[in-house]
Amino acid sequence: MEHLDSAERKRYFNEKHFAESARHYDLVTRVLSFGQDYTWKHFLVEELQPVAAPFCVDIACGTGDITFLLAEKYADGEVLGIDLTQEMLDLAENRNINSHVRFSLQDMNHLDLPDASVDVLTGGYAIRNAPDLGETLREFRRVLKPGGQMAFLDFSKPVAKPLQFIQYWAMKIWGGFWGLLLHGNPEVHGYISASLLAYPDMARLEKIFLDHGFTIERSRGFLSGMTRVYFLKSTVGT
Repeated sequence: MEHLDSAERKRYFNEKHFAESARHYDLVTRVLSFGQDYTWKHFLVEELQPVAAPFCVDIACGTGDITFLLAEKYADGEVLGIDLTQEMLDLAENRNINSHVRFSLQDMNHLDLPDASVDVLTGGYAIRNAPDLGETLREFRRVLKPGGQMAFLDFSKPVAKPLQFIQYWAMKIWGGFWGLLLHGNPEVHGYISASLLAYPDMARLEKIFLDHGFTIERSRGFLSGMTRVYFLKSTVGT
């Protein structure tokens, strides 16, 4: 857990972790979700509101699943996929056939984007991996236009302690199995359970969203509430 005890340690760990796991990342997201991962991502993008020629930013884009779905939905817009690891971006670039999609190596806490420039901001398994969630949300608020949309897919931590216990051990065993099988190291994907220990439960996460200037439009849980998609908007004004 020491890799989660500070923003700098967590950022460094994420960079190394996802660089190592990049080559198997798509397979792992499918098997860990029992084949449902792409369906959840499709739901996230499908439920976004129409916007004319938007500038969309996909945070922690990985190999580009959500990025390319955004490109399909907003064919008249511009889509930027951002990730912390070059290995992920190389895979995404190799998949890219869209002239209105580009990728950039950036830290989600320090985006190289102008204030109030983004219409739609998305993230798949992004906010749980934020080095400092408060700082990350302040940065998202900075770059989003007033009334801009955000949507996130991530694991959802239950409020009840017994359910947290079950979720932790389920992810530790299931993630550890695939880490051992694919990398010879159960900690590679068993990391998910460790990240959940430090992640806010559902009630606290929603309060954090509100405290940082976002309204929660709606949310939907999947896999018996193990994962959740949130749809939010940046509040107008300060």
